[in-house]
Amino acid sequence: MALPIEDYALLGDTGTCALVGLDGSIDWLCLPRFDSQACFAALLGTPDHGRWLIGPVDEARSSRRYIGNTFVLETTHTTDSGVVKVIDVMPIGDGRADVVRRIEGVEGTVAMRHEWVVRFGYGKIWPWVTRREDDEGRPIISAIAGPDMLIVRGSRLPKAEDGRHVDEFEVGAGDTLTFSTTWFKSHHPVPPMLDVDKRLTETTELSERWAERCSYEGPYRDHVVRSLLVLRMLTHGGTGGIVAAPTTSLPETFGGSRNWDYRFCWLRDASLTLEALLTTGYDDEARLWRDWLLRAIAGDPKDLQIMYAVDGARDLPERELDHLPGYADSRPVRIGNGAVSQRQTDVLGEVLIALELGRTVGLVEDRHSWSLQRSLINELCQSWQKPDNGLWEIRGPRRRFTHSRVMVWAAFDRAITGVERQGLSGDVDHWRKVRDDVRAEILEHGFDRERNSFVQHYDTREVDASLLVIPLVGFLPGDDPRVLGTIEAVEKELIRDGLVMRYRTETGVDGLQGDEHPFVACSFWLVSAYAKAGRVDDAHALMRRLVKLCNDVGLLSEEYDPHRQRMVGNFPQAFSHLALVGAAFGLSQVDRDSDNDPGMTTSGGRAFTTNE
Repeated sequence: MALPIEDYALLGDTGTCALVGLDGSIDWLCLPRFDSQACFAALLGTPDHGRWLIGPVDEARSSRRYIGNTFVLETTHTTDSGVVKVIDVMPIGDGRADVVRRIEGVEGTVAMRHEWVVRFGYGKIWPWVTRREDDEGRPIISAIAGPDMLIVRGSRLPKAEDGRHVDEFEVGAGDTLTFSTTWFKSHHPVPPMLDVDKRLTETTELSERWAERCSYEGPYRDHVVRSLLVLRMLTHGGTGGIVAAPTTSLPETFGGSRNWDYRFCWLRDASLTLEALLTTGYDDEARLWRDWLLRAIAGDPKDLQIMYAVDGARDLPERELDHLPGYADSRPVRIGNGAVSQRQTDVLGEVLIALELGRTVGLVEDRHSWSLQRSLINELCQSWQKPDNGLWEIRGPRRRFTHSRVMVWAAFDRAITGVERQGLSGDVDHWRKVRDDVRAEILEHGFDRERNSFVQHYDTREVDASLLVIPLVGFLPGDDPRVLGTIEAVEKELIRDGLVMRYRTETGVDGLQGDEHPFVACSFWLVSAYAKAGRVDDAHALMRRLVKLCNDVGLLSEEYDPHRQRMVGNFPQAFSHLALVGAAFGLSQVDRDSDNDPGMTTSGGRAFTTNE
């Protein structure tokens, strides 16, 4: 069985990502792209579904860290006989697809095991594996199946044994052994050997320079920087597409069926990621993503999808992989995502908020980019009243979700701002009327006056964590009594063991079986809502608890099981990390305001308790 999710660390080259466990096993890797088929898929099965292990033979005490502001991972294994370090990296910036692993003996002698088990097609396809020489006469092992080929090079190569390649050897103090795995198209020549020292240095310098561009100087800065680095790793350096996570089918409940493929570019998640980057000084990334957006959504506005492939492709059929038992026996394992055909009216609001923020920091609209946005807004004028599947991709009946309507309001609001402040063209009088109509409808049908709370959708009295964004997008001030009442309702009904659920699954609104755990991003939204409401002490208390949910290398999953103290869901999750950045930024703003106004309220309502 795979390790606990929190025991994995991320490697990445801005084209794809790998997950490497604390035991030294790379259990997940899709090559050459995030949404390519996996060649190491033990994460969703067993070692026989593919992995690359370099770890100690004997029981070890293992610790790890990223070197500086990079994704160069250093793992230290201490056994009774000695200490070794393993450096893992995916070099950035040269267009290749390599994973490099270097063993360094520190003291004594440590017995190490090397397993290289390649299975293409998400663990299903056994490749043809041969030992041969590359064009420079160096020994390699190659694994080929159809269009894909992997080769492994190294100081000593493993030997064939029952469908895998294995080796055991001792590493003494001062010893260094280096290995690399490289993917390439099988009809191409074998790529030349990497200059590992040079590429390691270049990758480190590139990452450090990128991190130095962060303009954020507020509280929780280290967590913000690491989260931004995660978001960078989830952004394809060639296309600009931003994936929601590098994994598929890590379950929302262990043993359950809520297992989804997140290796695609949701317009919502990408827009929110862009906001996180823009608020922290990364303007160039806005241009790259906007260019991706224009390519992806080009065409008839009626054909707008909620998600796309990394290159903007639209066809993402969902299917199940019966040959994989799933993480913690959580079936089915899915690839593709059926939500691609859903209607989610909120998406355009997130997109236009991000693009408006881009304009405020100097992102100039050209004729084509604004024309496309204007067409989308004009289409929304005709369709905004239709029920939809909502933010959470409900697979039950479509509803008139309050959050969706709020984001419709935000879409018109930001489009109007573009005309009024940026001098862009548009039917602003009509847009204002529609914006006012949307607002009036929300206040009439999306608000329960008896409970003094907004509701999940117009046909229920239930609340939803997405209502916490109402003050964050400017629909109402954070201290409006209706917002305060909504926060109180979320506290009473959606907090489980101190963390926030998306909604109450027992209502059956999502049309799915089973339960789920608290959704990490929702708890960060509550931090932001507390800050907007003036409950600064409560906001900081919750924030301190949430950053402790990060694993030892600063990564967050989609959900968290507070009983087992386990990460749950796809990992690492862009939504969790971008919400962390947003919460920290909101706290930084309110802290500055309170410094200027010593009489400002710092707490109120039900105080948030922590386990500090």
